[in-house]
Order: sequence, then structure tokens, then C-alpha cells
Amino acid sequence: MNKGLLIKGAVILGLAALAVYAAYPPKEKLNLGLDLQGGIHLVLKVETQDAVRAETDKDMEIMRREIADGGVSTVATSRISDTSFDVTGVPVEQDAVLNKAANDYLTSQRWDWRRDGSRTVFTMTSLNERNVRNLAVEQAKLTIDNRVNQYGVAEPSIARQGVEGDRIVVQLPGVDDPERVKRLIKSTAFLEFRLTEYPPAGGSGVASREEILSRYGGKLPPDVEIFSQDKRDDQGRVLGTSYFAVQSRRVITGRDLKSANMSTGQFNQPVVAFHLTADGARMFGDATGANVGRGLAIILDNRIVSAPVINSRITDSGIIEGNFTQQEVQDLVTTLRSGALPAGITYLEDRTVGPSLGQDSIEASTKAGLYSLIGVVLTMLIVYRFAGVILPEPGSTIELTTWQDKVSPLPGAEEKDHVGVSFGG
Repeated sequence: MNKGLLIKGAVILGLAALAVYAAYPPKEKLNLGLDLQGGIHLVLKVETQDAVRAETDKDMEIMRREIADGGVSTVATSRISDTSFDVTGVPVEQDAVLNKAANDYLTSQRWDWRRDGSRTVFTMTSLNERNVRNLAVEQAKLTIDNRVNQYGVAEPSIARQGVEGDRIVVQLPGVDDPERVKRLIKSTAFLEFRLTEYPPAGGSGVASREEILSRYGGKLPPDVEIFSQDKRDDQGRVLGTSYFAVQSRRVITGRDLKSANMSTGQFNQPVVAFHLTADGARMFGDATGANVGRGLAIILDNRIVSAPVINSRITDSGIIEGNFTQQEVQDLVTTLRSGALPAGITYLEDRTVGPSLGQDSIEASTKAGLYSLIGVVLTMLIVYRFAGVILPEPGSTIELTTWQDKVSPLPGAEEKDHVGVSFGG
């Protein structure tokens, strides 16, 4: 047998074996899409109005702080609508302080302002509003992408609908716990640390809102808010609800976190260990150092998860505990690491695709390929009358004969030689 053919055959067989090895086992090496292995398909709407409102509140607080730092102690601010706020308490002779703060920190491209009697009204420009909405959707898409990747979904598809649309399409193949993933995606993970007012030493809170209101004569002070906390047993089951009065001013927020990790507490319970940025550590240290013995409410998505007592000054690190399960701690770490969503999320479409549909598609494709192969072979045998399967007898030789003819060219074309090859035994 020809040695060259043996080498070529060996190379072909080797490449085929290598390809099989690289693709085996197929379930681990090949990532099937949503249509083949099942999963979840979500269409989410980003509530961009939340982001606009948050931008207004942020800039309103900047103006209040800068004017106060400029020497106007009577300054006050209030939000008129989602895109406007007013500043009062600035005497006419100190308008220069207000104008300087507005020009330095707000700029005319982002806000318009006008004097209206004793107050100055600020209105967000349409360009600024459009940019805030667009950025909110892009940030939400990035945050969801980070959370999904940390969850470990293979080949996720996360895309925005339209150039300036407020919808995000999420396709996650192979997800075995859709409800957990949906909670992970939707959680805003807005973390706050605030000092408690009542009970002042934190702890387990009180049984009702009415008890707190009676403490303040039926009406809360403007700098105090009421938050609730789920009371849980050692297994993390919810037993009831307790309430706290906390300061409106935030000591730090999740934006001051540098990292978050899973850890274990004093009694081996799962907790979240966190580290703060340099600025966050400074603010946290000042607040905890000045309030030793007081309660510190840890608030996640407008609910208190725990309200421990400050035993000493805390600077750059701490823990978050609240009778969490291992899975809850893992999900909380994931959301904190990926950052808070810039706005709320609404589910417009929620479909779960079962793997049985994908298996049916795979089986149907396999059958179609087999039937096609049989059809092609039969067609070749019928049309060419078994010409392709004639093999030489053992010991026979194959002679190659060439011929050369002149082929009549088409009108206007050059005459060319025609070379052919015939086989004989």
C-alpha cells in the first residue's frame, strides 16, 4: 500500500480523535443556548424616574451644603417635583454665595435657575434629564451583568432594547433556581448605616409604629424616620416585625464600601464582612467614636437587617449580621460587590423555558440529519448507478490516462486546451 496514503490516513484519524476528545463530554464542553437547555427569559423595565428623582435630591443637598459652608446658616431646600427644587433662606445681599455654588457645582448645562421672590427655583434641563435616564439604564445593565456573572451562569445574554429605550432583555440558559436569580437581579442592594433614636441602644426594636409615635407626641421630628425589621429565629424563619426610629442622616452608604465577603460570626453564624474606602472609614470612625453605647441601624433596601450597639470606635471594617442563611449571605455579598441598581426594576415579561423542549429540538435535529444523510446516499446510488462504490479487486492496478483536446470556445473567447483524466484497471 502507498506509504503516503497511510501517513495521510493516520493524520486524518488523529485529527478526528483530537476533535472528539476536545468535545467530550459534550454537556461540559458545549454551552447550549436557552432554546436547547432551557432557562429563563426576562424583559425588565428600568424605572428611570427614580434615577431622575435621586439626581435632584443629590444636587439639592449639594446646594444646601455649599451655601451653608459659604456662611448662610438660614438656608433651606425642598424638592418641588422630580426635576425641580427650591432654595430659601438666602438674603438678597448674599445671592453671590448662592450663584457661586450654582455655577461651580450645578452648571447651566444641567440646571436652569431663577429668583422668585424669597426663593430660588432650580429646574433640570431636558438634556440633563435625558442623560440621567440613559445613564441609569446603562448602569442597570452593567450591574445586572455583574450579578449574573458572579452567580455563574454560562453564556448569559443581557441586552438593551433600542438605543435610548428603558428595557433590558435577559436570557439565562441552564438556570436551576429561577426565583433566586430573579431576586438577585431585582434587589437594589441599597445599604445604609444610621444611628438609632428609639430605642437608643438598638437591640430588638419595639412592637409597633404607634409606640414610637407616642414617644414623640404623635408626630415625628423632621430628622427622624421609622424603619421595620423582621424578627427571626435561629433558623432564619420570620417570626414577626419590630420597629425603630432612626436618624434621617446617613452615616455611610453602600457607595463607601470597598469590598464585601462571606464570613462567620462569633457563634459560627454566616455574616457579611466589609471593608470601607478611605473617606468612608474616616466618616464611620468619627460617627461611631462619638456615639459609643448607641445603636447603629444597618438598613438594606429600606429594611433594617440588624441594629447592634456601638461598643467602640469602628473605622475601616465591620460585619453585617441578621440571622441570615448561608444562601442569603452569599446573595447579599454578590449584590454588594456588583453595586446598587441606580433605579427600580419592573418585570414586564417573565418566561421559564423547560429543558424538555430543548431535548425535543436536539432529537428532532438528530433525526433530520440522519434522514438527510440516508436520502443523499440513496440519491447518489440511484442517479450515478453505483459508480461511486466500485472498488478495484485485490492485486489489481490503477492506470492513469490523460488526454488533451481542443475545446471550441464561445464566440470572442480564446481557444484553450482541455485536460482530462481517466481511470482503468
